[in-house]
Amino acid sequence: MSFRIQPQPPARPNRCQLFGPGSRPAIFEKMAGSAADVINLDLEDSVSPADKDTARANVIAATRDIDWGTKTLSVRINGLDTPYWYRDVIDLLEQADERLDLIMIPKVGCAADLYAVDALVTAVEHAKGREKRLGFEVIIESAAGIAHVEEIAAASPRLQAMSLGAADFAASMGMQTTGIGGTQENYYMLHEGTKHWSDPWHWAQAAIVAACRTHGVLPVDGPFGDFSDDEGFRAQALRSATLGMVGKWAIHPKQVALANEVFTPSQAAVAEAREILAAMADAKARGEGATVYKGRLVDIASIKQAEVIVRQSEMIAGG
Repeated sequence: MSFRIQPQPPARPNRCQLFGPGSRPAIFEKMAGSAADVINLDLEDSVSPADKDTARANVIAATRDIDWGTKTLSVRINGLDTPYWYRDVIDLLEQADERLDLIMIPKVGCAADLYAVDALVTAVEHAKGREKRLGFEVIIESAAGIAHVEEIAAASPRLQAMSLGAADFAASMGMQTTGIGGTQENYYMLHEGTKHWSDPWHWAQAAIVAACRTHGVLPVDGPFGDFSDDEGFRAQALRSATLGMVGKWAIHPKQVALANEVFTPSQAAVAEAREILAAMADAKARGEGATVYKGRLVDIASIKQAEVIVRQSEMIAGG
């Protein structure tokens, strides 16, 4: 292991990020009352060009007028390839309440993208005397983004979370699919004449998790487009959690409970993790570096795995 200690990501719950268009202020109160850990008010894909200014004003007002409780409040700005993003940043920083925690930057392709936004945010914060330092989250949605994913993860001390945006990513990669997340009809293997569907997003998710864990950023799975398919959502979320992601987007309110279910450690998992820690503590007292727990070897690496589960459980309970 490198002598450079792997930094810890922000210690906050991020099991579910619930998205809603900034052009629909009527749903903001319901979003605030949901069980999602993170609220993402959207100024980008879900808002038509004609509604951009109105949506921005709605979101700014919502940072002042809505009680968001203990939720993390984030606004997805427009992409840097549009004429809207600079006004999103300036108006949010100059007019929004300091209750705003994060801005989400879509379609990030390189570290310089974050540098540009960071420079603008820093200038406005200084000019306006804002006391709360704004955080960033980004979406990997392109071939360039995944190719530069590690440099993006290290690009700004403001960066807290990184998500995979499956739809735009698929388009950028030239993938032959219109599905948003989940398994795809033609991405399968044959074994003795039986089809077995694997996960076409697996490698990209693993790259994001590695980059995030290296630099102390929360890795988050993005949207699952078919909100009528609960089992498909759950399966995708379980795969993501197994890979090390901490949460998933909800593009429909019904997906919030599913995400929370998957990304909240079960009582059984937490109990087992605590038992492993206790077994290893006993082994250490005996001068041993490993021991046997329920018929399997556990050692120092097992402590680290168990601590992740216990820490996550305690953080969620405290939130």
